[in-house]
Parts: sequence; C-alpha cells; structure tokens
Amino acid sequence: MRSILLLSDSVNRRFLRMYNEAGIHLPNLERLAARSVVFGNHWTASAPCMPARRDLMTGRVNFLERNWGPIEAFDYTLPQALGKGGITSHIITDHYHYFEIGGENYCQMFPSWELIRGQEWDPCVTQLDKLEVPAHLGKLVSQNWYNRQEWQNDKEKYPSAQVITHAAEWLEKHHDCDDFFLWVELFDPHEPFDVPQEYLDLVGDDYDGPLYMWPEYKTIADGGIDEAALKHIRKRYLALLYMTDDYLGRIFDVMDVHNMWQDTMFIYTTDHGYMLGEHEYLAKNYMPAYNEVFHIPLIIHMPKDAHAGERINALTQNIDIMPTLMDLHNVKAEGNLRNPLHGKSLLPLIRKETERIREAAIYGYFGKQMNITDGRYTYFRSPNEQNRPLNLYTTMMSDIRIYFDYSPIPGDQARITDPSKITAGQFLKWTPYPVFKIPADVVTDFEDGTLRYIKLYDWEMEDQLYDLECDYEQNHNLVEEEKEVVERLTGLMRKCMKEHDAPEEQFVRLRL
Repeated sequence: MRSILLLSDSVNRRFLRMYNEAGIHLPNLERLAARSVVFGNHWTASAPCMPARRDLMTGRVNFLERNWGPIEAFDYTLPQALGKGGITSHIITDHYHYFEIGGENYCQMFPSWELIRGQEWDPCVTQLDKLEVPAHLGKLVSQNWYNRQEWQNDKEKYPSAQVITHAAEWLEKHHDCDDFFLWVELFDPHEPFDVPQEYLDLVGDDYDGPLYMWPEYKTIADGGIDEAALKHIRKRYLALLYMTDDYLGRIFDVMDVHNMWQDTMFIYTTDHGYMLGEHEYLAKNYMPAYNEVFHIPLIIHMPKDAHAGERINALTQNIDIMPTLMDLHNVKAEGNLRNPLHGKSLLPLIRKETERIREAAIYGYFGKQMNITDGRYTYFRSPNEQNRPLNLYTTMMSDIRIYFDYSPIPGDQARITDPSKITAGQFLKWTPYPVFKIPADVVTDFEDGTLRYIKLYDWEMEDQLYDLECDYEQNHNLVEEEKEVVERLTGLMRKCMKEHDAPEEQFVRLRL
C-alpha cells in the first residue's frame, strides 16, 4: 500500500468549489475530489504553521502546551511510526520554516527529505549586490525581493512549481515500489502572493496601484488598505491558487499513467486558512478563531476509487491524519507510541462503520481564547482578566527565528526577561520526559514587550457563540441569547481539554 499527503499552506476553503458553489474552478483539485471523499466538517486544532504541523506529525493537540516551536524530544512522529511498520517516508517541501530556528526536527524525522529554497524570508541568496526594494503597500522584506530575482522570469523556477515537479519525478521513479508514504508540501498560497502575470490575467486583475503582494497582519483600516488594493490582494491570492492547481495536475498525470489510484491513498489538506478582509481582518493569528482560518478542507482518495464522490460531515481534525495513515498501513499504535494519540482514524467513518469519531473539537492559539465546535455551533471562551496562570512547556526553548533567551538576528531583543524563573521537571502528566516550564510572565516579544501569542486584545475578553447553520460568516454573537448552548459547550470544552491532556492551569486560566 502507498500513501501521499499534499499539504498546501493557507488554503481557505470558501474559494474551493467543492465547498462553496461561488468558489473558483480548480480543475485538478476537482479532478481529485470527483474520485475521493470530501470532508465537510474538518478543523485545524493548533495554529499557525508549525503548531499545525506538530498536530499532523504527532496526532496530538499542540496549542495546549506551547506556541510555535519544534518537534519535541519526547514526540513520536508519523514517519517514525510508519518506519516501525516497514513503510518508507519521504518529504518534498519549500516550507523553509522547517530549517530555521523554531522549526527543528520535523524533516529530520523522515528517512529522506528535499527542501526547495526561496520562499518568504528564506536566506538562500546573499544580499551583497545592491538591490532596491520598490515602493509598496503592506510588507516586503529585502530577503524575499532578492530571492525572487532567481525565478521571476520563469514560472518553472518558482519554488512551489519545483516542489510539484520534484514530487512527480519521485513518483515516476518509484511508481512500481510498495509501502511508501510521500509528504508533498507547498508553501503557496501562503503570502507573499508572488505569482506570474499569466495567472493574474486569468483572474482578471486590472490593478494599477503600488506593488501589493504581502498583507501585513493588521486590520484593513490599520494597514491603510483601500478598496482597490483589497480587491487586488484577493485576486493575487486566487491567482496563486490557480497556479498551485495547475501544477498539481503533474502528480495526477503520473498516477494516471501508472494506475496508482488503485493502491494509493491521496490526502489533500492545509494547515490553516487565511483572512482577506472578512470581519475587516487580513492574514491570521491576531483575530478571533474564525472559520476562515480554522475550518479547513480535507479530501481523501481511497485506493480503487472506493467511496468516490461521497461527502462526510462528521466532525474531524488535523490530528486524525496520523492515525488514519497508520491504520491504512496496518501500523498499530499499541506498543509503538511514547505519547498517546489524540486523533482518531478516519477509515471507520469512510467505511461507514461509525457515524462519528468525536462529539466536539477544540482549537486555537497558545495562550489565547479556547475555541470549540460541535459541528453546529462555535464557541470562543475568553480567559480571566490576567490570562494567568499560563506556562509554556518544552524541551527546546526556540520560537520562530529566535531562542527564548537569545536572538541571533541583529536588532532582535531577548524573549526571556528573567530566566531564573524557568524550572525543569516532569510537568506533563502524559509523559515522564522532563521539560522546561516557562511562566508566560517572563516571556517577552522583541517588538513591544509582549509575546504575540499571549498578548490579549479587547475582543479576547468577550465570549462569542455562533450558529453555523444560519450564520456561517459568524456575524451575530449569540452568547447572551443561548445560555443553554453555552453551558453545554462549556461542559464539552472541559471534557475535551481533559481528554487532550491540558495542563491543570489551563482550566484556571479559562475559568473552567
């Protein structure tokens, strides 16, 4: 048996026609959906990028214990588990965060891996030659501007195009091999939305304002974005979706030629979505956990086209991917895992052996609101006024591009103001592995003295409840009108947190 996971970063399901009739026509993704099972109620557990990947890699909820960070020393990962069952794994990716501080040990869990260089801040081009960064709206870092000179006149050299090309070549080479798992990962359509002109023409973009391809993590008003620029950035995002879909066909062509659909599972999903002006927000991370970010696509092709064209609306999460692949490859969890799985195999759902695998799903960002859905409602619960007690648990004190007590990047400040408050011990009840316990009070941000993941905005002090059947856009807060629903979801939240091994102080912080 063979399996392939295609992870495309920052895909918002509302733009996909299989989820929204008003979505765009992506022929290759629709080609996959026609011979697959489409999951309609699938959710990210932890966000953003690396927390979501740790969920996928370990089958466990990450955001209850820490923020953006590495694979921990005590983690037992998907490629390790499959390896014990005799399954060879390989990853091809342009997600450069895997190879910077704060992204340690993900690709290293695979027996072999390939990294395509150049996305976003990736320091793959030396900035010796003087290159002027043009006037622009939003964000534009010089490293990315240097990087893009390597491919801007040749779409085949774009990093995401290279990932797909390498994946198709890998499958062509190994199409007659058995017992493998291929993880194909595209950074696109993550910002910056850098895309060849032909795809902008495809979406009818006629913008003539300043360069704008990288939104800041700000509201539309705070970012100074007018209607024309907002329309343009949305079209850039759509153009990048078209480009990734265009190249995706190369993988499917190889599978067609060698009839790999008969004995290969293919999974398409994302890590999280992205906001493009909904609720006046751009990007992710700093707004409530709206559907645009956490309600994500999942499409699974079963070998022999079993259950093709079917739809499953049972509640599922990204933590279910690992146990599903283990189940497919007949790798048993018992006796193999140092850390018990939170996720459940999706195969019983697909085979109609059960109608559901969970009653509710919790999700969110570390140290912020706790969010839950039962498939009908979403409930965002705020912490107490102090947002304390709150501790970060880790074996490796690194965050995105920095260590907690030292930053190698010139101009960045240290994140730890009082390292003497850090303790070490067996603080996580589900593993005997010793970890560092870092109180949130001593973790600071290099920008304004407050850690981004722990800083509380005004909206975070307001509980929110939305009925997805009649208000999927989450415009009408029902928290005062539906007290019984709030009480029921609060009980489910407490239950889910216990099932997912939440540290005890999380219950105090969240008034539970």
